[in-house]
Amino acid sequence: MADLGDLKDLVEGGEIATTTEAAAPVVVEPQLDAQGRAYATGKRKNAIARVWIKPGTGKVTVNGRDIETYFARPVLRMIINQPFKVCEREDQFDVFCTVVGGGLSGQAGAVRHGISKGLNLFEPGLRPALKKNGFLTRDSRVVERKKYGRKKARRSFQFSKR
Repeated sequence: MADLGDLKDLVEGGEIATTTEAAAPVVVEPQLDAQGRAYATGKRKNAIARVWIKPGTGKVTVNGRDIETYFARPVLRMIINQPFKVCEREDQFDVFCTVVGGGLSGQAGAVRHGISKGLNLFEPGLRPALKKNGFLTRDSRVVERKKYGRKKARRSFQFSKR
C-alpha cells in the first residue's frame, strides 16, 4: 500500500470489513421497578431529591404534602412542571418525591432534575427534548465559601484611611 489509491482498491475489493452493516439501532428499554415506577435522584445546590414517577393524573407529592402547600410560590411550581411541558406530558404522570437539604429554590431545582431523569428512564424517546433544554444536566453551581480576612466570600471589610 503505497498511497491512498491502494487504500481505495482495498475498500472496493472488500478486504477491509465495514462495520456499518453490523451496527443495528440500539433500542433503550424503560427502567421500571416492580410497581411500574421510574426512580431517579435529582440534585441542585445542597438539595437532594429522590423522585418516583408513574402513570397517573398529574398529582405531585413532595415530602408527603401536596405541591401547592410545599412550594407556595408559583415560580417554584413552574420550575417543577417544566419537564412535563417540554415533553407535552402534563397531567399524565404522578410524582412522589422526598427532598432534603438546601432551601426551597434549590429543592425545586432538585425535584425538576429528578423528574427529568425519571421521565428519561420511563420514556427513553423523550431524551432529546429534555437534553436540548438542559434538564438532564446537574447544575453544579454552589455557594462559594467565605474566606478569612473577608466579610463574605469576596467582599472586603470597609477600608478606612484614618
